[in-house]
Amino acid sequence: MLSVHMRSVHRITAAAAIAIVGALSLGSIGAQLAGAEEAAPKPQAYKPVAIQLPQPVQDPSFAAFRQQLADIAKRKDRAALAKIVTGNFFWLTDDGKDIALQGRPGIDNLTRALYLDNPNTEGWDILATFAGDATGDPAPERKGVICAPGEPKLDNAAAQALGDATGTSSAFWYYPAKEGVEVRSAATPNSAVTGKLGMHLVWVHPDLSPSAAVHTETVRIVLPSGQFGFVASEALLPLPNDLLCYAKNGDTWQIAGFFGGMPPVK
Repeated sequence: MLSVHMRSVHRITAAAAIAIVGALSLGSIGAQLAGAEEAAPKPQAYKPVAIQLPQPVQDPSFAAFRQQLADIAKRKDRAALAKIVTGNFFWLTDDGKDIALQGRPGIDNLTRALYLDNPNTEGWDILATFAGDATGDPAPERKGVICAPGEPKLDNAAAQALGDATGTSSAFWYYPAKEGVEVRSAATPNSAVTGKLGMHLVWVHPDLSPSAAVHTETVRIVLPSGQFGFVASEALLPLPNDLLCYAKNGDTWQIAGFFGGMPPVK
């Protein structure tokens, strides 16, 4: 069943009934669900849960700040990043506990949260992914703070009922990046178009077939009819899990905090 996301009471509440575990960007849905095919619930017809796409932050200066952040991430410039991180940077876990090290510069805690000092991780790429997202929502318990990416609006009760009815966990559900995403009959990009997705939650079903291993740009889904279809993986988005938060000090944007991640061992 789809479980209520405990962190939602501390951040944005729109998707409390469903929270995708893991990825900040879609990357490879197949990789995220690899090995899950045998355990995946049997496809069945389901009642679609409508969503409304998250909205971009309206402040025009936010776009310039995100470009600055993207450039810093590309260069892996820790010194430049330190200048745009607040001194009172917070890092909240799912249960709302702030695990930021007190008395340390904000950059130290952001570095720990994203493992920026570890060359074997994708921390800088993750930071760049955050910078590339224009959406965000106000953090209800932190005045003046917004957290990104933004969450789509949906009916939480209906989402919970969807999980109960299909026997699925949250990891199987995504949503379209835009209206009218083409659904094809097979994983090959030139296969016949059989329909288009509406703006609703989409059931992604793991596919370990030889064809799926070749056509990684495509992902298999279960349509509301219960039948399989195939869509471009880049056309589906995960519901937000980890969030990067920002605050504006005068005319200057800064990174204010982080929700999620894995606390370092040390």
